[in-house]
Amino acid sequence: MAKAPSQPDPRPQEDTVKYEVVDGVAWVYFNRPDKRNCMSPKLNRQMKIVIEDLEFRDDVQVLVLTGEGSAWSAGMDLLEYFRMAEQEGLHAIRSNQREAYSWWERLRWFEKPTVAMINGWCFGGAYGPLFACDLAYCSDDAQFGLSEINWAILPGGGASKVAAELLPFRDAMYHAMMGENLTGPEAAKLRMVNESLPADKLKERVLEVCEVLKKKDSQALRATKWAMRRVTEMTYDNAEDYLIRAQEALNQFGGLESRKEATRQFLDAKTFKPGLGAFDKSTLDKD
Repeated sequence: MAKAPSQPDPRPQEDTVKYEVVDGVAWVYFNRPDKRNCMSPKLNRQMKIVIEDLEFRDDVQVLVLTGEGSAWSAGMDLLEYFRMAEQEGLHAIRSNQREAYSWWERLRWFEKPTVAMINGWCFGGAYGPLFACDLAYCSDDAQFGLSEINWAILPGGGASKVAAELLPFRDAMYHAMMGENLTGPEAAKLRMVNESLPADKLKERVLEVCEVLKKKDSQALRATKWAMRRVTEMTYDNAEDYLIRAQEALNQFGGLESRKEATRQFLDAKTFKPGLGAFDKSTLDKD
């Protein structure tokens, strides 16, 4: 008996993404678990709304992007993102692309630290938000794949760039041309993610990382993450000049006061050692 053809997802746009804020951490979920959290136009539109809503909230210090159910994201929705748009015409294709790429870009330059908690499949288009997150942790049973070659397209939407950026050249080429998946431990060995952990230890480790990040100076964190992304495409001399100007800008955003207080704690109070952890920023909040 033939299966019924796939139909568009009837769920409302606002249900394609869910989030909660707990103790300074925004837990944002791809929320189409029955579809392996593949990204439809509705999900992409909603994700941008959610990210922009969370970015300047005072109760959010770190954002964690994860997936509801057994997948992180299986990539782009083949029916809604590709086939339906292609049937409608070039304007629909371009619209879908811009909606997806715009929230990946917003996440890449998010004002606060971001962590990918990859709890299952991470395929194709999902490499966009994977790269957009500052840090990435996965479960050992996660699967990373560029399956595009298996259905006669190239890894687009930035996926080829992400693979080339995160993996050594020969490994990136093999990954893209062969269409074979990487396990969590393999992805960690190739440095696609920071660590791979047993599934029952994944959230615990991500929480540990979030707690460390929460203790850092927020302005310095923002400047640091942006600097690390910018300098990768600069010459050494250009990077050196950029970093000087970035530090000067940081000073104007409260960085000078934080730096003076950290120096005071180190030189005068002797309560802080830079190589062993962050200075106590709570003293600034009391002023």
